[in-house]
Amino acid sequence: MDLVVVGSVGLDDVETPFGKRERALGGSANFFSLAASFFTRVGFVGVIGTDYPAEGVELLKSRNVDVRGLEQVEGPTFRWAGKYGYDLNQRETLLTELGVFGDFSPTLPEDYATAKYLFLGNIHPALQLDVLDQAKGAEFIAMDTMNFWIEGTPDALKQVLGRVHALLINDSEARELTGESNIVKAALAIEQMGPHLIVIKRGEYGALIYQKGQFFFAPAFPLEDVVDPTGAGDCFAGGFMGYIARHDDTSWDALCQATIAGSTMASYSVEKFSVDRLVDLDPAAIAQRAERFRQLTDFSPLRPLD
Repeated sequence: MDLVVVGSVGLDDVETPFGKRERALGGSANFFSLAASFFTRVGFVGVIGTDYPAEGVELLKSRNVDVRGLEQVEGPTFRWAGKYGYDLNQRETLLTELGVFGDFSPTLPEDYATAKYLFLGNIHPALQLDVLDQAKGAEFIAMDTMNFWIEGTPDALKQVLGRVHALLINDSEARELTGESNIVKAALAIEQMGPHLIVIKRGEYGALIYQKGQFFFAPAFPLEDVVDPTGAGDCFAGGFMGYIARHDDTSWDALCQATIAGSTMASYSVEKFSVDRLVDLDPAAIAQRAERFRQLTDFSPLRPLD
């Protein structure tokens, strides 16, 4: 197993100006795994309740996602409900019910513990630390977090940051974590906390990555129709980590390419509700949009000004 993800699995009720879905497949590990599966095989660690639809697990298997780390226990699956307005960068959380996720204690199968690439989804920092203690073979570890953990468990979060190689975080979270309003300054401040690679996701404004004095920016793909942004950041992470795991390369050039791979997967995920767009997606379409990404910022040198 080259790439392992540990994260949430849930059922979402989502409403946007363009429609609504109830009990849709959701959770960070779901979005991440399906996006990453286009690039490499993924080991999936999570927990579901007895109410989770069997077709959700079968979908993962059909995408060659290894689900030996997925536990099913008695009780309800994690539930989340949210509502978006026309500014899809903002959402209102209407419901959060942890269900069986509240007692989740991730256990890595033996061969997962030796995987080279590990992604810690948006879960409690104490659980992230537990996974780090199990993942003896991980050589490149990336993580996600959120405002809730930044505010509620800052000490544990700082411990995790000191043990990972990369942090993938959105711009508002980066500002809150560092107290810096400028995202460039925020990236520099996060570097001092431990991660040598900082990826700041900016929604419809693209993504910025920073490592050892170097910056790279990927624009968001211009889309006519955005239906549901839920999970876009997790799809970005899946494309990003899936790309570097596929090529076993964390050089600067590969990280820039991985940023485009992640942006490509995120751009597709928002075109339909839940994971629906990832279900009918094919590698040729991914390659085509990645090339269009390249063309977005490919231009000839400026002509002389004198």
